[in-house]
Amino acid sequence: MHKRTRQAITLTVAGVLLATGTTATAHAAAGTPIRRPAPDQILPSSPPSLAQPPAESSAAQSPTPAGSAAPEASPAVEPTPEPTPELPSGTATATSFWDGATASGKPMRYQTIASPYWPLGTKVKITYRGESAIGFVEDFGPAEWAVAQHDIPAIVDLSEKMMADLTGVRSNTVHVRFEVLKWGTGRVYRRSGTGYDLAMGRS
Repeated sequence: MHKRTRQAITLTVAGVLLATGTTATAHAAAGTPIRRPAPDQILPSSPPSLAQPPAESSAAQSPTPAGSAAPEASPAVEPTPEPTPELPSGTATATSFWDGATASGKPMRYQTIASPYWPLGTKVKITYRGESAIGFVEDFGPAEWAVAQHDIPAIVDLSEKMMADLTGVRSNTVHVRFEVLKWGTGRVYRRSGTGYDLAMGRS
């Protein structure tokens, strides 16, 4: 009777001590040896949180240092320029004129020439029987009817001073050799008509 009561008390005490975390004392009270868990059975005291966000990639975590330069981009390839069209030249009829004002706004001068097809500012070389002069398109003319009435279209008007220098006569109509040396950037009077192809070097 006393033995069973003692065993019941011992078990009760062991249970209370086990619940309060004093496992070693409970085992001692029960008279049983203490068994320690194997090292591979020990659990960590605080398991990692399952809500922890996944680690970012190493590329995102290592930004480029402020002192280091970003890789240089390849230099842009410049487009190949188109070849400059051949400047026109040929034989045409030249007439002469003299006006107080010109379409360009510049005063009439020795080097002033006129054309219905070449833009203002175009530089032209005129040759007559081995004599040459350089002029600039600063006016528009001759008129369409004047261009068409000659055997070779009259696509250029020379200042009377230039005509006199080349032919000896201020007011004259002659066949000349023309060479466009440089295109101007000004206005153009007409883009079609008698002699247009000749002026552009197409015939």
